[in-house]
Amino acid sequence: MKQKAAHLADIIGLLNQLCPPDLAEDWDNVGLQVGDPTAEISKVLVCLDAEEVAVEEALRLGAQLIISHHPLIFRPLKRLTPADMTGRVLFQAIKENISIVSAHTNLDRAADGLNDWLAQRLGVTDMVPLEAPESGHFYKLVVYVPPSHELVVRQAAFAAGAGQIGAYDHCSFNSRGSGTFRGNQDSQPFIGTPGELETTEEVRFETILPLPLVDKVISRVLKAHPYEEVAYDLIPLENKRLDVGLGRVGQLEQTVSLQQFAELVKMKLQLPALKLVGELQQQIKRVAVCGGTGMSLFSAAVSHGADCLVTADIKFHEAQRARAEGVALIDAGHFATEQIMVEELSKRLRKAFSEKQFNVEVIEMTAENDPLVVF
Repeated sequence: MKQKAAHLADIIGLLNQLCPPDLAEDWDNVGLQVGDPTAEISKVLVCLDAEEVAVEEALRLGAQLIISHHPLIFRPLKRLTPADMTGRVLFQAIKENISIVSAHTNLDRAADGLNDWLAQRLGVTDMVPLEAPESGHFYKLVVYVPPSHELVVRQAAFAAGAGQIGAYDHCSFNSRGSGTFRGNQDSQPFIGTPGELETTEEVRFETILPLPLVDKVISRVLKAHPYEEVAYDLIPLENKRLDVGLGRVGQLEQTVSLQQFAELVKMKLQLPALKLVGELQQQIKRVAVCGGTGMSLFSAAVSHGADCLVTADIKFHEAQRARAEGVALIDAGHFATEQIMVEELSKRLRKAFSEKQFNVEVIEMTAENDPLVVF
């Protein structure tokens, strides 16, 4: 099967399907950081941080795109000079025609995202998000279409991203009935004659789509539909997203001591050391995780009955509170709890590129190191 060239815009579109940008926190800056959406991409370097070493590695490998977890640009820049790290990276990236895209808190909160990967790596099963579910900002799209164009309209909607429910895609409901209409003398009806009342068989096609895709899906549907005036309904839904959110909580296969679980965390995340709160013989069965800084989810972990929370950047008074409440904490470090995204996101990008027949190589950054060293 012949492969085809991919452009930056194509890759951003695929990344947005894996971790929709509307899942990101309001303060975050995900997506395109620098680059031309029309640029052709044949090699992608995936890393945790778009630092100077990442740009140098991309240049050495011939990669035209860096996909990082942490955004290079967090806040609006007052100036752009090579006097600081961000400026130097931007200068070099632009000079060498290297684009940079980030997937941060949208990847943290996504279904099959960073927190799922972290939980799975630590042997946690039957997971649900720690964060309370919220409206998924979904819409139901209902389109009335003649049977002759049912398939082409449905495929147009699905190709634009409609019909995705959790792990399932191409989701729709289709029913047949009769439609009536009458065009005036200025009309050019696909079926019937201007000025005459028509009754014709039609298919009611229903599907679901998220808010960010509304304009795109409707545009594609209208283009594929044969009618001069298309009848459709766009209905806001209150459906909750039960598969997305910060953190995860679930069960270990069997109860273990805190000491045993801590050893497992060290092994699975390849850590020389970590920090603990709790008694070493404390029994652990229900585990919560949050990659990166996750103590804001401590109360949620307690309410979910977690025996232990694995996260990073735990502060002194947060540790005191956890000890007082009898909940164990494992601080596995910001780098280790998030660096796993390099391997896991790379796997999913390779699969997505293969399905789209894009001729794009995905390279995992291996030269990154935790800036905090245990001495």
